[in-house]
Amino acid sequence: MDTQEVVEFVTEQGTAFGINIIAAIAIFFIGRWVAGMIQRVLIKGLERAKLEPILIRFLSNIVYVVLIVFVVLAAIAQLGVQTTSLIAVLGAAGLAVGLALQGSLANFAAGVLIIIFRPYKIGDYIEGGGVAGTIEEVQIFTTILKTPDNRRVIVPNGQMMSGVITNYSTHPIRRVDLTASVSYDADSDHVRRVLKDILDNDERVLAEPAYNIRMMNHGDSSIDWIVRPWVNTPDYWDAYWDLTEKIKRRFDEEGIVIPFPQRDVHLYHHSEDTGGEEEGESRRATEAASA
Repeated sequence: MDTQEVVEFVTEQGTAFGINIIAAIAIFFIGRWVAGMIQRVLIKGLERAKLEPILIRFLSNIVYVVLIVFVVLAAIAQLGVQTTSLIAVLGAAGLAVGLALQGSLANFAAGVLIIIFRPYKIGDYIEGGGVAGTIEEVQIFTTILKTPDNRRVIVPNGQMMSGVITNYSTHPIRRVDLTASVSYDADSDHVRRVLKDILDNDERVLAEPAYNIRMMNHGDSSIDWIVRPWVNTPDYWDAYWDLTEKIKRRFDEEGIVIPFPQRDVHLYHHSEDTGGEEEGESRRATEAASA
């Protein structure tokens, strides 16, 4: 092969390779643009279907990543690389990475379950994973909460799904459970009328379901009454605190005593002269203990 033939061969192969490179680059950028357009169309469609924002982001990101993988494989194939062997290598590498990241994959699987079954959503106040707070964001691997004292807590999804989740925001109304303790000398009908008047005059207390006022327990030092009104979920804590204070104030105004625990202590004096067990003068003292 003379010099001219070598030049022609190199020129021909270089031209072909250059065309393939240009075609591969075009495939990549056009494919990425098409993938982005499909993702935007999918997001709009899912928003019209009124799905949860986290579910929309999750599905659209998965579709976009899958499309990008196909685009990259197509661009590599345009360069003449055998994609079959490349896919096998990527599969083996993925298996190795998966074994090394078992915990992360468990969190990913838990994130998928959260997306599908939706035990909570953004804005819900929950207890789960050992913490309590308002859901700010649900990601693929973690759930982000804001605690009542404004701390940001990031909990792995696997930890969230492995235990009990209590969602306080699911239902529109909640029951407030209060206990009012009164002395044994208090008139039961009077106590009931006062508690009923307090609930009837609080606009947050719902008419339906009806509230419940019952004598619950004969305690060691008091009669315990349960007071259980229903309120809208956003009003729960304000109603809880305000009603607790109102009950104390009204009991003071009505002369209803809220007792503290008491204990009767009997002291016996024995005669030391006779050494016997003769009982002397007894004296009763009342020892007051804080509740």
